[in-house]
Amino acid sequence: MYITITAQKIAANYSQSSGDFVAYLEKENQGLEQEEMEHFFNQYGDEIGAAEVVKDIDSNSAKLKKKEPKFYSITVSPSKYELRKLENNREDLKRYTRAIMKDYAASFNREINGKKVSVDDIKYYAKIEHQRTFKGTDKQVRENQPFATKILKLKQEVRKIQQGEATGNIERLKMKIGKLEKEAPHQQDGKRIVQGMKKAGDQSHIHIIVSRKDMSNSVSLSPGSKYKASEVIMNGKMVKRGFNRDSFFAKAEQTFDTTFGYKRNYAESYKSKKDFIKNPKLYFSILVGLPANEKAVAFKILGKAGVPIASIPTNKVQLALKTIRYLKRGVDVAIKSGSIGI
Repeated sequence: MYITITAQKIAANYSQSSGDFVAYLEKENQGLEQEEMEHFFNQYGDEIGAAEVVKDIDSNSAKLKKKEPKFYSITVSPSKYELRKLENNREDLKRYTRAIMKDYAASFNREINGKKVSVDDIKYYAKIEHQRTFKGTDKQVRENQPFATKILKLKQEVRKIQQGEATGNIERLKMKIGKLEKEAPHQQDGKRIVQGMKKAGDQSHIHIIVSRKDMSNSVSLSPGSKYKASEVIMNGKMVKRGFNRDSFFAKAEQTFDTTFGYKRNYAESYKSKKDFIKNPKLYFSILVGLPANEKAVAFKILGKAGVPIASIPTNKVQLALKTIRYLKRGVDVAIKSGSIGI
């Protein structure tokens, strides 16, 4: 599971309207029949229109300044292993969204009208997407770029010959282009991976637009990094405030496992992510000490994520000989792709 919480920002200021973001989330519905479309939903409603979402979110920002976020985007991306556990992709993802929004509300150290913040205080709209495309920052695109540059240059040469601006053997150039296409290190369905190409397999994920203000439009509820869980003295009493991201991420993972009966391997757990960041040696020690069957699954998960299996110690003797710094570099990508983001 990979979860991120971000404020929508344009240059120095935060977005003053959710319109552009909502329009972006509607892109997958283009060209689809009504029954095939994914609509917005919230805790109690389904098939909510985009116009209603924009109007409701934009009108719920009383007294917020331009330098303050009006709304946040939560992206929830289950791993391919987690997606396989779902029986009904669409309905299960909706059920999970509604469950973790309860976890989200519970992670606020705030009270509204003398009561702890609950999901009924949170104004949000969510939407499921089933596609992802490769970005320019993706490893596959970056490592294919040298080949893309050479291919582009050869295609330009072909075009010049065809337009009579140069001379040369077009067929030979096309053969070189074909060879480079096949030599590119990252392929999908027999084609070189390029920016904008749709990713294969089940890519279902959830986008959540959550208002900065509560349902009454009077209380600010920010999950931003500047509002982390803390304690302050107010009127002579120690009072908790802020948003506990650590608690939210941990609960979101537990909620998935409980809801769908998912048996999570250490290599894909939130705990492993924290261990890896805070104490890499502990991370590898736990990995090595897993029961044989669980360790095999962990190695498979890391291997699928691109970590060279030969670089991972298989016993405590190897762990003592391996360089933790080297191992850390290799596993970092896998941890990010399979765990909840901090």
